[in-house]
Amino acid sequence: MEQVALGTSGRHTTRLGFGCSSLMGATGRRESLSLLESAFDAGIRHFDVAPMYGYGEAESCLGEFLQRHRADVTVTTKYGIPPGKNSPLIGLARRVVGPIVKALPGIKQKLASVANAAIRTDEKATFTSAQAKASLERSLSELRTDRIDVWLLHEVEAQDLRDDELLRFLEDQVSQGTVGTFGIGSSGDKVGALVAQRPAYCRTLQYEWSVLDTLIPSAGHFRIHHRALTGNFHSLHTALVQNKEICQRWSAAAKADLSNADDLAHLMLKASLVMNPSSVILFSSKKPQHIQANVKVAGDATLDAPARQLYNLVQTEHDSLLLPQ
Repeated sequence: MEQVALGTSGRHTTRLGFGCSSLMGATGRRESLSLLESAFDAGIRHFDVAPMYGYGEAESCLGEFLQRHRADVTVTTKYGIPPGKNSPLIGLARRVVGPIVKALPGIKQKLASVANAAIRTDEKATFTSAQAKASLERSLSELRTDRIDVWLLHEVEAQDLRDDELLRFLEDQVSQGTVGTFGIGSSGDKVGALVAQRPAYCRTLQYEWSVLDTLIPSAGHFRIHHRALTGNFHSLHTALVQNKEICQRWSAAAKADLSNADDLAHLMLKASLVMNPSSVILFSSKKPQHIQANVKVAGDATLDAPARQLYNLVQTEHDSLLLPQ
């Protein structure tokens, strides 16, 4: 798989990365570890996690995986949203209700809502150096590593970054080798203000991007993108299926059947890679076959031109499909 320099971390990694937000949710530890191994076996070498993922257990799960592969992979984790409360109760609930979810998948969303309510916390990061230090120490312990390749300020806004000691702490961690590089992981609508008002924190920018979004000049910042599919895919697929004339015309231009969910998903993922060169694109999946298919798409150069064509069509005819802004 194509490799890229991971910002200023001093390491290289694969352009396709695995997002660990689905680990340790409705799946147990053994299944979550199996997913990580499937991603590694498929050729993925970058893994993205956060203390809050998997009801607070995803970092620990990834840490077990890293014991076998640390030298071969790069890792992003974050500071800003703490792990939820009552995570031991969630673990117990998962073991009890897991078989029920598999037998009755229709109740999965209701169970997830109950679980989220159980772990929800009103605590909000104040983005101070002391709080950052505690979070970093916890993540290093959970991940069982002495270095985090990319450390991001999670869901931060420009007005949150008022403690100059925090920036000095981040720079000190890079100097000491505990952190390879740092940056912000926030929503796309917050990135402009962060870059303009707090540029020193923005060595790396992680935010959502799909074919529905316009391109944002990198201005020298290393970028990591996510949400190439998920709700964006469902919106575009539904719009195309409902408008047969546009779907047929676009399909002819892109040389793919865009009414076919798999074909459209593959081109949307490929477009994220093609339209954002020298960046890492994250995806999440609970199915090994989907992981393998996405890796195959990433390496298929014949999809470059169709993916670029799809992006151009979406951008020029966005309003015709009544797509969300």
